Amino acid sequence: MVKAVVLVKSPKKLIAARLRKLKSIYDSFPVSGQFDAVVLINVNQLSEIKNITTQIQTISGVERTETMVEVE
Repeated sequence: MVKAVVLVKSPKKLIAARLRKLKSIYDSFPVSGQFDAVVLINVNQLSEIKNITTQIQTISGVERTETMVEVE
């Protein structure tokens, strides 16, 4: 299992709730600071993370993302 954290910049107030509906996202919540939401991802293969981040970036209102993959 590969875990990742994606930081999302979006002025949309309900972006965390919209992100939670995507497959492989097991949690999403709003935060304060430079980014507006945090997304937690669990996938079987590292290559799947790119597909999920691409889906996130196509959501209306998403301005920017930054992805961090867990290192063991």
